[in-house]
Amino acid sequence: MSRLPFYLLTGLLIVAGIALSIHRHVEFEVPWTPGEKRQVWEVEAQVDFVGQGDPVIVDMALPGPQQGYRLLTENTASSGFGLSFLEDERGRRAQWSIREASGPQQLYYSAQMLVAPQAKRPDTPPPKLKKLVWEPPFDAAAKQVIERAHQRSADAYTFARELIRDFTGDRQGENVRLLLTQFEQVPLLVKLLNEAGVHARQVSGLLLEDGRRRQSLTSWLQVYNAKGDWVLFNPYTGEQGRPENLLLWEDRGEAVLDVEGGSNSRVYFSMIEHNQPAAAAVRNQLSNDTLLNFSIHSLPLEDQALFQTILLIPIGALMVVFLRVLVGIKTSGTFMPVLIALAFIQTTLLTGLIGFLLVVAVGLVIRNYLSYLNLLLVARVSAVIITVIAIIAIFSVLSYRFGLNAGLTITFFPMIILAWTIERMSILWEEEGPKEVLIQGGGSLLTAVLAYLAMNNPWVRHITFNFLGVQLILLALILLLGNYTGYRLLELKRFKPVTES
Repeated sequence: MSRLPFYLLTGLLIVAGIALSIHRHVEFEVPWTPGEKRQVWEVEAQVDFVGQGDPVIVDMALPGPQQGYRLLTENTASSGFGLSFLEDERGRRAQWSIREASGPQQLYYSAQMLVAPQAKRPDTPPPKLKKLVWEPPFDAAAKQVIERAHQRSADAYTFARELIRDFTGDRQGENVRLLLTQFEQVPLLVKLLNEAGVHARQVSGLLLEDGRRRQSLTSWLQVYNAKGDWVLFNPYTGEQGRPENLLLWEDRGEAVLDVEGGSNSRVYFSMIEHNQPAAAAVRNQLSNDTLLNFSIHSLPLEDQALFQTILLIPIGALMVVFLRVLVGIKTSGTFMPVLIALAFIQTTLLTGLIGFLLVVAVGLVIRNYLSYLNLLLVARVSAVIITVIAIIAIFSVLSYRFGLNAGLTITFFPMIILAWTIERMSILWEEEGPKEVLIQGGGSLLTAVLAYLAMNNPWVRHITFNFLGVQLILLALILLLGNYTGYRLLELKRFKPVTES
């Protein structure tokens, strides 16, 4: 029978597991190694205004999805005010409201922004250009300024650069100076670009510097080209591109702050930089999993902790298959060592080994007595289970009395599995003798220790918990090992005399 379908299946599992893991790392920035740090900026906006005793509505722009940054968390402090988060064609905005406000008022909004180089701003098509009306003599001046920059440009970006340069230094002509008497520079540049048929808008950004307080937003120019890209320009130097430390706070060309029912409104920003573990930094984005971003981070934390242990079982299963199929180690029960290894994770290795040996040794003595009673199998195993529970309870009480708190963790051992292990070893002692019991018991304990060392590795715990595609790779490896029909390493000793002769 052809083995091609089998190898195609295992190859497909490995490729799928690797692809899912790489997609998770690249798209959602889940780190490959534990302990990695991520740069996070905590930015606080303070809104000040004076209430006039009337109903008040405060509308403030909020940072949205953008290149280089991803929103982690956001919080507000607004005593007595109602609060709503809105999202429409104007972008993300916070709206505070109150029936009556008098005197100085302060509102706070804070956000944690993760520095994420892979983050991108979603495509937003520009709005339809509106017909502009210029009053004389500004209409003639605007036309001449546009024509002059247009002759020295080739596309929307070069036109924007040349137009900005005509507003700086010695290149500032009489027409520009005339227009500046009526308009501010950034809104004027937007108006001139729109007049020339180029989509442009004024946006507001915050230059991030660690430890700065009472900072204001700066104005920037965004220009849209035929390829569908918005590109940022410094409206005072003509420099193209977004600085690395620029956080766009408002990117739709709308007002940053709008206060109805108050006066003297202004907004200040404070910021601080800190690093935090990458796992915590990306947990917020992973909690909104889709089918393609399947993970267990969307579950409650209690269930996540449970699955963190469950996802280690395939590692132990792979270790058992390797040791039994390739090495030839005998164990008492197929996957009993995996469950014992899970108990070792809870108890620590030394405490678990001592507890396991004590329980099994005492259990074998009691099981030896039960064999003289000629009980049926079900009754005998049930009696062993009750005996194991009693042994564990006695050891826990004694360890507590002697101040050995580590002994209390012996309760993590799977009692049913221990009872069946004692039953199997007792029958094996009667049928094969104590040597076979030592071989299988020692093999089980060695396999459990090696499985524990593999499962308790911080790298393994991190990879299995954060990259579910690894489970497909483990499945493929187990299938490949299960297809092995050659000699085991320990069997080579049996054939050594043949090779010598």
